[in-house]
Amino acid sequence: MKKSSFLSVILFFIFAFSNAQIPNKDYKLPGKGLKQHDFVYAGEWDMRKPKAQSMFVVRSGKVVWQYSIPQFTAAGAVQEFDDVTMLSNGNIVYACMSGAGIITPEKNIIWQYICAPGTETHSCQPIGKDSVLMVLNGPVGKVLIFNTAINKLLKEIVIPTASTSPHGQFRHVRWTKNKTIMVGLFAEKKVVEFDLDGKEIWSVNAASAWSAIRLHNGNTLISGDGQGYTREVNPKGETVWEFTRADAPFTIGNTQTANRLANGNTVICNWIAGNNKTEEWAGTVQVFEVSPDKKIVWALSSWENPDLGPATYIQLLDEPGNPENGELQR
Repeated sequence: MKKSSFLSVILFFIFAFSNAQIPNKDYKLPGKGLKQHDFVYAGEWDMRKPKAQSMFVVRSGKVVWQYSIPQFTAAGAVQEFDDVTMLSNGNIVYACMSGAGIITPEKNIIWQYICAPGTETHSCQPIGKDSVLMVLNGPVGKVLIFNTAINKLLKEIVIPTASTSPHGQFRHVRWTKNKTIMVGLFAEKKVVEFDLDGKEIWSVNAASAWSAIRLHNGNTLISGDGQGYTREVNPKGETVWEFTRADAPFTIGNTQTANRLANGNTVICNWIAGNNKTEEWAGTVQVFEVSPDKKIVWALSSWENPDLGPATYIQLLDEPGNPENGELQR
């Protein structure tokens, strides 16, 4: 990666975090900490650990599996875990900016995509047993659908955007049960739903939309990244629920992704690494669960024994549903 490109990544993170508050270390965390849920966890850009960008599996309050990569490839490309999904067979589908892959519990990579120079990926979602959807940021932004069993590209869909910077195009792209694609466009400040021919069929204004998922009720749950909001909108684009920085009793950095649980609660990842004062990370909340009436029932802060690092994405393993079939709202 060229120095100018690396600098643009740093400035992007710092700008996105600029509205964050000073950590409130006096807040008493609700819930059972690491024992609240079993989960898979990953967070991007842990600048404290250049040799260990990690994803974790936590069960019964303990880290039972961890996989790490260096922050930079041999060629200088940035690596960071942005997207993780454990399949029903225990394999994990992931995106790490420099590429995407599938890794077994034994840490064998059984499928891999390596990004060409000038491109990057932040999404890799399983579709059924043997396929994945990934997004490729680059000179031309694209969604790619692969059959991973035979490593065959099944579909390539161009996603139009005004952004000329690959890093400033989009993050989590998601497949819906109706075989459409949800994309948050940073430059356009909106979420757009495309069909498989790349035709826009629905959109809503949403600044800094890191992630947008179509819920089972037909609404869309949007994560506002540097704006610090998590917002549910109906098909008319009307906000029907929202959690913002003003609703939180603790520091909200960047709300990058959210899960809607079967019980109606929402689990939000609170990415703190846009703050380059790493000494202020300890004590901040990485993940929290909030009820429909905005009561926080679980807040996780695990920066020591184990140090899980910044939070970008989480999958609760005690949530009912098959991840390959789109049954989880994440």
